[in-house]
Amino acid sequence: MIKHFEVENFKGFEKRLVLDLTARDYEFNKSLVQNDIVNKAIVYGKNGIGKSSLGIALFDIVLHLTDKEKMQPRYLTNYVNLNALSKPVSFQYVFQFDDDEIVYEYKKSDPYYLLSEKLTINKQTMIDFEYFNKDKQYVNPVLAGSLNIELVDNKLSVLKYIYRNTPTTNNQIITDLFRFCDNMLWYRGLSDGNVYSGFTNGASILDEGIYQRGKLQEFEVFLRENGLDYNLKVIPINGYHEIYALFDNGKTKVPFATLASTGTLALQLFYFWQITAFKDISFLFIDEFDAFFHFEAAENLVLCLNKKKCFQSVLTTHNTYLMTNRLTRPDCCFVMTKDKISSLYNATDRELREGHNLEKLYLGGEFDE
Repeated sequence: MIKHFEVENFKGFEKRLVLDLTARDYEFNKSLVQNDIVNKAIVYGKNGIGKSSLGIALFDIVLHLTDKEKMQPRYLTNYVNLNALSKPVSFQYVFQFDDDEIVYEYKKSDPYYLLSEKLTINKQTMIDFEYFNKDKQYVNPVLAGSLNIELVDNKLSVLKYIYRNTPTTNNQIITDLFRFCDNMLWYRGLSDGNVYSGFTNGASILDEGIYQRGKLQEFEVFLRENGLDYNLKVIPINGYHEIYALFDNGKTKVPFATLASTGTLALQLFYFWQITAFKDISFLFIDEFDAFFHFEAAENLVLCLNKKKCFQSVLTTHNTYLMTNRLTRPDCCFVMTKDKISSLYNATDRELREGHNLEKLYLGGEFDE
């Protein structure tokens, strides 16, 4: 799990932004926390404050440690903060796997050019590597083994090079780290199609994915649970399978995508990832996950995710209806302000309890800084 994350000089984050996912000692909604780390987080913030950039920053690690789907170039424009173009972008991840803590830090000059990497496992330095300084290219012999580390350029991570060229059984902690990163998934809940990063590769057709897994009837039930009643059928079209809605006792067939609203299509996207990825992913970030949802549908999806204990998730939203202790907790709900992100627990001196109306406090300015 990700326990702590820091990024500096990235996009709009000129100063260091710190996301601390350390949980607090609350006696309610304990399932939202795993091993004293927030497992289900919801992030609020005004337009343009950096919620989307937070997700892109968290998934920067996918670019150079994995071979999975990369963030699209349009999301990586203005990668370096425009007020400090000569400074590198720096990242720090703190991972917790059982009793083991991994701190992975690196700096980049752009999305694909590494300047340095540092890896610490349980406070022992394993890698401290500067790409353009041969006098500062330390790799712990226990990690490197007999591998001769000679990198052609700084596009290849030294950590990835070691992992790909040594037996994975040599270091279970490193294996755990790469499995986690390989199974991270980011996607947008907006109307620009199935745009995603991590977990898998290539384009995915939602109708085909639902058909291939035999989930059409289950999809009908999912839509019905969210207030949408459709009679659906799959019809083969030019080698693919397309979902149609039936009317007039099946006499009239209309492509589902031509009828569905933007919100309904966003629900289909969530359902697609639920059946194709949720049993395998390690970390999920949905940007503006409920931008087109009625508040009841948004609550249904939060409740659905809250039941998925096997992966960590972060949602961004403007929907203050979700800011309630029925669905979250003060240490699982975060507010972004300029250059800062704080849990509600840390954003006030007030002792927040289960009975507090978090939404009312938020709208009243209790968490403003």
